[in-house]
Amino acid sequence: MASDTDICNLALSHLGDEASVVTIDPPEGSPQADHCARFYPIARDSVLQMMAPSFATRRASMGLLTSPTAAWTYAYAKPSQCLRVLAVLPADATSDTVDALGIVPREYALESLDDGTEVILTNEPDAVIKYVVRVTDTAKFSPLVITAISHQLAAALAGPVLKGDAGRAEGKAQLQLAAAWMAKANVSDASQQKTSREFTPSSVQARR
Repeated sequence: MASDTDICNLALSHLGDEASVVTIDPPEGSPQADHCARFYPIARDSVLQMMAPSFATRRASMGLLTSPTAAWTYAYAKPSQCLRVLAVLPADATSDTVDALGIVPREYALESLDDGTEVILTNEPDAVIKYVVRVTDTAKFSPLVITAISHQLAAALAGPVLKGDAGRAEGKAQLQLAAAWMAKANVSDASQQKTSREFTPSSVQARR
């Protein structure tokens, strides 16, 4: 199992930096640890937000607020730790897309109230949200996701570690590598979900 410091050291290795970070929470005091402490959470959340992997996908009902707008009937509190809204669905939806009953994801809008509270506006009563949640437990990350995060982090570290034109060029290259690994991770994740949906227990197969 890779830890957050393992991912940081992997990112540094992508840049040819031989430093070994021991801890980033709190940072141990080295420049590399300070940079990793700043940029690792951003890189991790960015990858999860863009990928929407199954281990970071949740469904939840939302708290109804008493501040609807003229354009929308209902206002709901955005769940804490939500990185990305994937869909707003009816409470009894059996599919994320159109099904035999014609159920589809509902229209919605994201806005902020005067006090900064983020809300989800929709015309759906008792709405359920499907969303990407912030995950900090690296034990849940697959090797492909870990690699993608390490390259995303390396892109952020390239400037302060390599500096100048070399840092900018390497940062762009690392972003491309991160995108490639995210694509591989998404293919793997989708394949596993399909296999899970199509799996038939042996007890059922025996009755066929």
